[in-house]
Amino acid sequence: MFDIQGHRGARGLFPENTLEGFQAAAALGVRCFELDVGVTRDGVPVVHHDPALNPDTTRGPDGAWLAGTGPLLRDMPYADLARYDVGRLQPGTPYAALYGSQSPQDGARIPALETVLRLCAGVRFNIELKLLPAEPCLTAAPEDMVERVLRAADDAGAADRVTIQSFDWRAPRHARRLRPRMPCGWLTMAESVRDAPLWRGIPEASCRIGDIPDAVAAEGGGTWTPHHSSLTPDLLARAHLLGLLVIPWTVNDPEAMRRFMGWGADGLISDWPDRVLAIRPSGR
Repeated sequence: MFDIQGHRGARGLFPENTLEGFQAAAALGVRCFELDVGVTRDGVPVVHHDPALNPDTTRGPDGAWLAGTGPLLRDMPYADLARYDVGRLQPGTPYAALYGSQSPQDGARIPALETVLRLCAGVRFNIELKLLPAEPCLTAAPEDMVERVLRAADDAGAADRVTIQSFDWRAPRHARRLRPRMPCGWLTMAESVRDAPLWRGIPEASCRIGDIPDAVAAEGGGTWTPHHSSLTPDLLARAHLLGLLVIPWTVNDPEAMRRFMGWGADGLISDWPDRVLAIRPSGR
């Protein structure tokens, strides 16, 4: 089946990475969500994209918008983090200009991963571990994050509904060491291909996009998740020949959606998954 994944839940429609957003998008028929995970000071995996609180989306406990970038997740205990409201976009910001169609959900908090997995039964989750190998001080270590995420999935009874992915390939590699059958995704973008030795954790890693399908296959396969701008029909065909699934991100334009479907992509990650649902070919 064609895998339609709501990016950060469905941030074209609802506040990103919030329980309210996941539940509202699920009610529209979305059955798989791409979400982002960081880890708090007290070791709680939480669903949030940035390593620090984003002033474009965040109001403090006093109800005021953050004046600038907030604290790092890793420096805050979860009880403190949960006091911030991420249910609407700050007016006048570039983010609000791009996603002004969002339906606000005032009072939405940054949720613990386990809470999302427990309360969103019947859907799957593609969990991106937000790691920055060039700035390791900003996040938890890859191995620690993987182990905490797997524990949260186990505790929620959702381990059979998750995929582990990251641009930092050390994370899915560690997940595979712990659980050889764990579905994994290998994210790429121009930066991670150009600086492949850093992002893949292999000094001799190739920096050519054409070598990525073979590199993913060498890691044990699963899903290659390239930025849509780098995907070509030839790369897609090579990946399929190697037994990989290919699901590009983040595809928001309907014409691009149709193009990737025509090439034979196995799914799409989109801020507007409802658009993909509307044009998906019958039977897929």
